[in-house]
Amino acid sequence: MLHGFPEFWYGWRQQIQPLAAAGFRVVAPGMRGYNLLSKPDGAAAYDIGPLTDDIRGLIQERGAQSALLVGHDWGGSVAWATAMNHPEVVDRLAILNAAHPRKLSQGLHHPGQLRRSWYFFFFDLPELPEAVVHAGHWRFFRHFLRDASPVTRRRRSSATSRRGRSPARPPR
Repeated sequence: MLHGFPEFWYGWRQQIQPLAAAGFRVVAPGMRGYNLLSKPDGAAAYDIGPLTDDIRGLIQERGAQSALLVGHDWGGSVAWATAMNHPEVVDRLAILNAAHPRKLSQGLHHPGQLRRSWYFFFFDLPELPEAVVHAGHWRFFRHFLRDASPVTRRRRSSATSRRGRSPARPPR
């Protein structure tokens, strides 16, 4: 189970036990560069090739020839790429919140999708993302995660239904 951005393995904590109880062997690795895990130097270490090689290696290291692979968000993109680059290690694939790479590429030709995908390009810039996310005691991620949380979405949805319009900010 491959986590998304800016999460780490802990994002799967509520799925691990039920899947294990259902008889699945569950592995939810932290992906390279996230949380307190290893952070190899150089942008090339985070290219899709080394990331998919990590997943292939993990499957083999666990003594399996192949696996059911689940990915969310960026983990979904890595899962897609693993299935395409190393099909021999992927029996089945479940993707949450990540488009097929071809569809994503097509979508990025449309202004609406480009606007929704701004962070793809932002985090590819040199130095600016690091400066922004560190500013204000990690304010960017506090707001990024708050806005993405199910509780916030429920509050926003509830507030919208009460008022009949979108609130400018979620109720606290």
